[in-house]
Amino acid sequence: MIPVLREPTHLLDRFQDDFNNLFRSFGDRSLGIRDEDSNVITSQWMPPVDIQEGDNEFVIKADIPGVNRKDIEISMANGVLSIRGERKIEKNEEHNGYYRTECSHGIFHRRFSLPDSADPDKIVAKDKDGVLTITLSKRKTAKPTLINIQS
Repeated sequence: MIPVLREPTHLLDRFQDDFNNLFRSFGDRSLGIRDEDSNVITSQWMPPVDIQEGDNEFVIKADIPGVNRKDIEISMANGVLSIRGERKIEKNEEHNGYYRTECSHGIFHRRFSLPDSADPDKIVAKDKDGVLTITLSKRKTAKPTLINIQS
């Protein structure tokens, strides 16, 4: 038998990735919004998002510090909201032979299936302090009618 060298940190990293993928696959079904293929192969990083549902709107907030608004594209088609962008790498300065880069950079792409109540004609996007806020108004929908059963 040949001994296999294992690094304990490798197992922990793998567990972390599996754990994140598990919750990423669930999306946020409680609001009727599903994260669809957000980690498309073309994505090099994935900004975290918060999704809230109010009485009259849905609000999606994405943390995208360092991303220029000119490098972001938001689109809506067939009930799917897409957020695409790129964080460009800055020049790293080397000091005494050491430098460090921890922030993710490159292309990202997030997609969310929206419920029918989201109005694609009333979407507002704002970028402030590295947070992209997308507000989608809800359509006015008819209330369900209660039907009595006759005997």
